[in-house]
Amino acid sequence: MSDRFVSTRYRGQASTPMSSSVEVAGRFEDVVNLSLGDPELTTDTRIIEAATADALRGHTHYTDTYGDPELREEILRVYVEDHGHEHDPAGVMVTTSACHGMWLTLETILDDGDEVVVLAPYFTPYPHQIRLARGVPVVVDTLEEDGYQVRPEALEAAITERTRAIVLNTPANPTGACLERSTAEQIARLAEEHDLVVVADEIYTAFSYAEPFEPFVTIPGMVERTITLNSLSKDFVMTGWRIGYALGPAEVIRAMKDVNENNVFTAPSVSQRAALHALRMRHEIVPPIMYLYRGRLMRAWERVCETPNMSALEPGGSIYLWVNVKDTGLTSAEVADRIFEEAHVLTLPGPAFGDCGEGYLRLAMTVGRDRIDEAFDRIAAMSLFGG
Repeated sequence: MSDRFVSTRYRGQASTPMSSSVEVAGRFEDVVNLSLGDPELTTDTRIIEAATADALRGHTHYTDTYGDPELREEILRVYVEDHGHEHDPAGVMVTTSACHGMWLTLETILDDGDEVVVLAPYFTPYPHQIRLARGVPVVVDTLEEDGYQVRPEALEAAITERTRAIVLNTPANPTGACLERSTAEQIARLAEEHDLVVVADEIYTAFSYAEPFEPFVTIPGMVERTITLNSLSKDFVMTGWRIGYALGPAEVIRAMKDVNENNVFTAPSVSQRAALHALRMRHEIVPPIMYLYRGRLMRAWERVCETPNMSALEPGGSIYLWVNVKDTGLTSAEVADRIFEEAHVLTLPGPAFGDCGEGYLRLAMTVGRDRIDEAFDRIAAMSLFGG
């Protein structure tokens, strides 16, 4: 069928490398897939069983449009107990994933043509999500030499009279960098000076390895201008449950709730019950997952350090390794293609995360250490990497 019925906004738009990787992964039977951040672990049985029991007890209907009251109470309790932050109960709602939360946020806060600053390398959907809400993404690059901490002067130079918000992601996908508190405080100062909203995408809170995670909203003065997005997808390996939440000023959250009533109305009730039980069991469930991924990342980092024409900063957080392959003399896409064709290892080329990602690959640690070693054994045998 002709694409004439497709909106001009989407006509001819290419699929993202993330979705394309799913299509190519099946070309070889022995592929080691390091492309997508979908943990291979199954959700903890205790969460599944508790959610199932709740479904059998009748939790199969619409919930309150802000979300299941028990779940919202538990989210607020987590922030008090784990981060010492008491949030306004009217400023929390449950979303159908953090991606959905991002769309709701942008749809709610942006007028047509408003600019949103995004730090690159960035989570691939950010610019698209901003455009969905008729905003304009403004990209500010961060550099390996700075440990991917944004330079305040570069951030300030990107701010104009049309700037509405700054999107932050820490621990970061794809670099694994964790926003230093001093950098966060400088960003907070700029947000106050220019009257901006900070959208804090914090879905990898459990995967902050060097020091305990501190939410951006805990910076003094930021509670009235921060919208925090979180999810149970990664910390609790619950990607398929599609459940997340947003914290923000009560007036903004109310408007997001109203927008959502015309979108999906409420998040799935069974998934909300699963999230409730997951948060209640977080101290038993999350630490083993965190230690597992940290061990995988450190093993992959060791192998990168042993491989000619590859390098990487020591992982600070997340479940990804951001690998510098500039010494190959090839583009990221060329390196990724050769690794796939010759070693049957699937990675994502850096430009999928912004132009400054050229010369890098993202590796997701969603396979076991034996498979990681197998992948690097194959890569090491390639002539491109000294084999």
